[in-house]
Amino acid sequence: MAEGAAAEAKGEIEKNTAAGGGYPSLVLKIWPPTQRTREAVLHRLVETLTSQSVLSKRYGSLPGDEAAAVAGAIEEEAFTAASAASVGGGADDDGIEVLHVYSQEISRRMVESAKARAVASAAAPNS
Repeated sequence: MAEGAAAEAKGEIEKNTAAGGGYPSLVLKIWPPTQRTREAVLHRLVETLTSQSVLSKRYGSLPGDEAAAVAGAIEEEAFTAASAASVGGGADDDGIEVLHVYSQEISRRMVESAKARAVASAAAPNS
């Protein structure tokens, strides 16, 4: 798998070198994120949902298993929304705008899920 990525990168450099008059150009793209980056985001989301934070002080924290499920859904939905937003991106787009959408979607969905859980907890009868 790494060999394929290396060959693709080499081909991209050669293509950019030919187009740029002999000087290689550096192309950095930050979208889509690697699987490792997405896993790091998931880990951080679970950490935020289960530990003391501004969010947990206001809406409460989640147990670990529930936090993992919620975090997975949040990240996947945010990734899908950001990917849909990237479809119309220009050829020179390095992904910064899409990454911004991804970040905003995660934040919005985190707050929405915390609020929904707090409302559900308040509505549930005490046993």
